[in-house]
Amino acid sequence: MQDDSRANVAVIGAGIMGTAIVTRLIETGHTVSVFDLDAEKVAALAAKGAKTASSVADAVSAAEFCVLSLNHANIVRAVVFGEKGVAAAANAGKLLIDMSSIDPAETADMAKRLRAETGMAWVDCPLSGGVPGALSGKLTIMAGGSPEDFERARVVMRHLAANYTLMGASGAGQTTKLINQLFCAVLFQSVAEAVKLAEAGGVDPAAIPAALAGGRADSRIMQEFMEKFAARDFSPTGRIDNMLKDLDSLQAFALKTKTPLPMTGAVVEIHRLLCAAGLGPKDSAEMMRLLDGFQAG
Repeated sequence: MQDDSRANVAVIGAGIMGTAIVTRLIETGHTVSVFDLDAEKVAALAAKGAKTASSVADAVSAAEFCVLSLNHANIVRAVVFGEKGVAAAANAGKLLIDMSSIDPAETADMAKRLRAETGMAWVDCPLSGGVPGALSGKLTIMAGGSPEDFERARVVMRHLAANYTLMGASGAGQTTKLINQLFCAVLFQSVAEAVKLAEAGGVDPAAIPAALAGGRADSRIMQEFMEKFAARDFSPTGRIDNMLKDLDSLQAFALKTKTPLPMTGAVVEIHRLLCAAGLGPKDSAEMMRLLDGFQAG
């Protein structure tokens, strides 16, 4: 390690969030190696100072920490245990930090297997706060793992997160992320419906956040997104299909644990309807198109 606050970090996955994470880590003095199947994304990060790797194992071999930013548990499993994957270069001196949003049970299973086969520990660190939060180091990160590994990961997390909390053993971070997504999905739908109700009543919906600030109905989602939804501003801040992926995981977990989620179930189907209408890759503000009867499209 270079000093007590800088490290050699491998980042696997150079999508929207992975790119923001790499950018922030470089800016805060870490040495970062990156691997992604998309050569253009890797080249863009190399121009910012990242080292490129020929494989996942190549990236991990010189790193103390391996950060994953991937879309699905199957991809995480392949990256960790597949040919020239994380496990091929793993040892007890390295730590895997999974910032993907995946199933809690699969996370716990993979963490147990990686430690048993290689000695490498795993901390699940799903995030909230998106690209702006990553670039400013103000993410909210809910972690799962041992207290010792949670503290080890702080060398990296201190430059990415303003709120970094240990929620329990492996998988607990992912469970907390599902709860985060439950709140977000329901609140996004509530904001969309509130915009329509305000418009129907002749009230400027953009004035609602200031009027309700500090009251029980206040929320960061209302403050950040109500004006955006009211303006039919469809600029990207997050994808509907990514939210649906998380909501599907949430429903599967609820089914497994026999947890009733009637309101969430309705919101899941709204997201599924939006995806069926071809709006999956679009921003959550596209919810307004549905309530507008797709007239705005």
